[in-house]
Amino acid sequence: QVQLVESGGGLVQPGGSLRLSCVASGSSFSIYAMGWYRQAPGKQRELVAISTPVGSTNYGDSVRGRFTISRDNAKNTVSLQMNSLKPEDTAVYYCNVHAWTDFWGQGTQVTVSS
Repeated sequence: QVQLVESGGGLVQPGGSLRLSCVASGSSFSIYAMGWYRQAPGKQRELVAISTPVGSTNYGDSVRGRFTISRDNAKNTVSLQMNSLKPEDTAVYYCNVHAWTDFWGQGTQVTVSS
């Protein structure tokens, strides 16, 4: 049974940093894309960052230059370093593995507020 477990969310002031982590279990995901999405209240879920099996990355326009995605295939983990956080980054962040189907974590809340 595939399971994705996120950690690292919380409350941070504008300009601060957070690091999200996701551990995937139940299979090996080294040949699949892994990434992060987010959903703010009243908005659609959107791509934050994605890491492909060959090591390339892609970011949403609103986070490019501030967020960095990384993965460790040996540990089946994907992380998201978020710097220079803004109030508009407030959302529930979801870990995703795009395998034979899409797998999702339960989500972790990130709140950016003073």
